[in-house]
Amino acid sequence: MKKLLLLFVVLLNNVSVFAQSEEYSILVKDIETLQPVENATVVVLKTKQVLLTNEDGKVTFVLSGGSNVQVSEMNYENLTIRWTSLKENEFTVYLKNKKENLDEVVVSKENPQKILQKIVSNSKDKISISHRLKVYVREFFMLDNQYSYYNDGLVNFQFNKNNTPTLLVEQNRSYGLLESDISSDLRGYNLNDIMENYSSFKYFDPLLDSKAKKEYDFTIKGHAKNKDYYVMSIYPLDKAKEAIDNFEIIYDPEKKLIVEFTVDITPQNLDKIEEKTTVNVKNLTRSFVKVNYRFDGEDYYLLNSNEEIAYNLILKETVKKIQVRNSFTTTNFNRQNFTYSESDVFKEKSLFNKKNKILTNYWDISGFTATDEEKAIIASLEFKL
Repeated sequence: MKKLLLLFVVLLNNVSVFAQSEEYSILVKDIETLQPVENATVVVLKTKQVLLTNEDGKVTFVLSGGSNVQVSEMNYENLTIRWTSLKENEFTVYLKNKKENLDEVVVSKENPQKILQKIVSNSKDKISISHRLKVYVREFFMLDNQYSYYNDGLVNFQFNKNNTPTLLVEQNRSYGLLESDISSDLRGYNLNDIMENYSSFKYFDPLLDSKAKKEYDFTIKGHAKNKDYYVMSIYPLDKAKEAIDNFEIIYDPEKKLIVEFTVDITPQNLDKIEEKTTVNVKNLTRSFVKVNYRFDGEDYYLLNSNEEIAYNLILKETVKKIQVRNSFTTTNFNRQNFTYSESDVFKEKSLFNKKNKILTNYWDISGFTATDEEKAIIASLEFKL
């Protein structure tokens, strides 16, 4: 009887231990330089939660029970951490650089623009399945170089077979950071439009046009640190009449899938744009987009994105400097959609327009770990919750 009672107590204690939720922080560093590795993907294998390291190489997550954790970054060898090795508080892991040094120009009989057409087409086909992405959305608004408004939310993008997203908001919060009312100046990104751009690869439309050869120079090289990837660099020609964007596309030539792309405008190209003085005109001062995709077996989906746009808004008596930074971080991918009513669909452009709905500290499991500057801004919101 005593043995049975002792066994019951041991089992009860084990259940209690495994049922507890513990917070873990992982710091990812380069094993040689000891520098933090930014934008490394950390996947909690039990829950399929996806996280990305910040500029300090750090992620934080809550785990109930045991789970191995996978860490990957395209320039490094993958690493799987056993749950029993994880320690509470901060745990440092070191990634080994692949050191491929393969950035030679790729010689191909096929025209680079034709190659781009094929990888864009195949990426569209691969991503065009019925699925759901749970995404942490975050947006900063700056007015005249001051952080002025902030919003974030946990949302679901549900895609049909035609790759059209439907936006369902689970939770969100939106706050002004200044004493003055700046609501009339707010300019948020259209979340549905952004996601459709990512899933349909619309940023590449100007490059797929037959006239693009007269506007852009296309170059393909091997990825410097990953033999499995190529890098296509596309720059406006000096004689270009309309092209101003620079493109860098990292792709898998075997799978014909895009892994990452960046689109930006250099200061030199911005100088080509004629500055206008008409009232209510927006003169662009910065434009930047970086998007990452993940393929895991048969699944291929958006991993994360960062967009930034800045412009000077010309008014009658003044010029307002406006800057908006938006980021998406996918925290979960699922092929199973769920049913919803039409009233659940969010049809506004930005979370700026939605009443706050806070059920949990969703930002703690967002897959996003803030920088010190961002933490200070977000921490200032705590008294408003």
